[in-house]
Amino acid sequence: MSRNHTRLDAIIVGAGFAGLYMLHSLRALGFSVRVLEAGSGVGGTWYWNRYPGVRCDVESIDYSYSFDENLQQDWQWTERYATQPEILRYIEHVCERFELGRDIQLDTRVKEARFDEEANSWVLHTDTGERFEATYCIAAVGCLSAVNPPRFPGLDSFEGDTYHTARWPHEGVDFAGRRVAVVGTGSTGVQAIPLIAEQADQLYVFQRSPNFSVPARNRPLDPELQRAIKADYAARRQAAREAAWGVPNDKPPRPLEDFNAQERVAVCDEGWRKGGAPGMLRAFSDSMTNPEANRVVAEYVRSKIRTTVRDPAVAEKLVPTDHPLGAKRLCVDTNYYETFNRPNVTLIDVASTPIEQITPHGIRTRDAELSVDAIVFALGFDAITGALLAIDIRGRNGASLREKWAAGPRTYLGLGVAEFPNLFTITGPGSPSVLGNVIVSIEQHVEWIAACLAYMREHGLDRIEATTAAQDNWVAHVDEVARGTLFVSAKSWFMGANIAGKPRTFMPYAGGVPTYRRICDDVARRGYEGFALSASGSLAHSPV
Repeated sequence: MSRNHTRLDAIIVGAGFAGLYMLHSLRALGFSVRVLEAGSGVGGTWYWNRYPGVRCDVESIDYSYSFDENLQQDWQWTERYATQPEILRYIEHVCERFELGRDIQLDTRVKEARFDEEANSWVLHTDTGERFEATYCIAAVGCLSAVNPPRFPGLDSFEGDTYHTARWPHEGVDFAGRRVAVVGTGSTGVQAIPLIAEQADQLYVFQRSPNFSVPARNRPLDPELQRAIKADYAARRQAAREAAWGVPNDKPPRPLEDFNAQERVAVCDEGWRKGGAPGMLRAFSDSMTNPEANRVVAEYVRSKIRTTVRDPAVAEKLVPTDHPLGAKRLCVDTNYYETFNRPNVTLIDVASTPIEQITPHGIRTRDAELSVDAIVFALGFDAITGALLAIDIRGRNGASLREKWAAGPRTYLGLGVAEFPNLFTITGPGSPSVLGNVIVSIEQHVEWIAACLAYMREHGLDRIEATTAAQDNWVAHVDEVARGTLFVSAKSWFMGANIAGKPRTFMPYAGGVPTYRRICDDVARRGYEGFALSASGSLAHSPV
């Protein structure tokens, strides 16, 4: 069959963790599948993000597939929090181990996807001029993959080098002897700044608003500990699925009211010593619902910032005061606050001295012009919806996903969208997705979709679409749950606040991984309640 017109059972867009597992699962069921990937290699966000210091903020032993026992026993992680190169090697190993590459087409960006109602198929057009048809279209495009580009006046006039952390040169960058500016202090900036500071002659850090960050306490992964975990890996995996954010609890957290003042400090001390986001986010079980519980933890972290940064004026600029801890993504760092004690590092508070223009030789703020040789933009992503809306997706009667989501994303379970039959979104808006260990959420979604397609085939069905009523009810539920938390108190990328003109709505589902899983399982058990299933008369295509 011609590469210019390929008909399949399913097209998967994206070859990251989600796309690879979806391919593996559908191929095992006998479906004909192809993955279309814009990058020149597999890995998704771990292919593109190669900036200094990039590593996962979920422990390696948990940030990995659980679907194959031999895989999880054979692979040996080297650090508590794996770096990008190690995670990418893992993904490439999975691809090779399960011979996934033969069904993956790289260097192929999907530009548009249109549902052909008469043929009951999705027609996809790529930037390479190819056309693909499939009964099902599965978007595995990732929640943190659409780059938020810099939009500063005068950028084109800059005569030095510019870099975006999400599109880092594969050969790396040497900042030795250079004056460098880093714009952005979210999770990416927090990871990159300490390492760039070690190289650069002078580093200017441009901070729009301070974020909470906690120490990673990263270290080599003890082989004995890894063996002990793997001896009962199944129990740890199940504990992750039953934990609110997909990360197993050492011990169940308790509410603030269970502790006196001295005990509260001890709880925070324990989380700080252990390191990582869960220790502080889960210090108390009500940290994200009880303002007082959150205040206790936030004040503890603020005190740590003030004692770490020697210059009191700089410390105060780094202390977040405009949002609860965790309402924006909690950063995890190695020596981030300590970096501001270095003589070659200067913090620029953009809130009080905004950037006015990029000049040929640097950055001009309201107060001064700073000469630099290179600018690093750590501006993050158009999160959760950006990669989906970068594709011109058209459903029934030509319905445009961009137009349907103009006031904010609307899905049923984060899996399906009304008026877009046979389109599935893995970790889409309205699912837990970025609120915790995304691998747990990816596996749950992939397995749910695979079971759904197998069910439809067994029952002679080949069209599935979320109903408008079910979608409306789910959107209302997602909003209601979010408003019962402190997440909505911050101008965060969870809310789309980092993108000019993006609707302000809390996009993930804040009800927790186990609650969400039970809801999805109940929907499937009741014959995919909330979805309209039918037979179009265009069933089962032969493998390509």
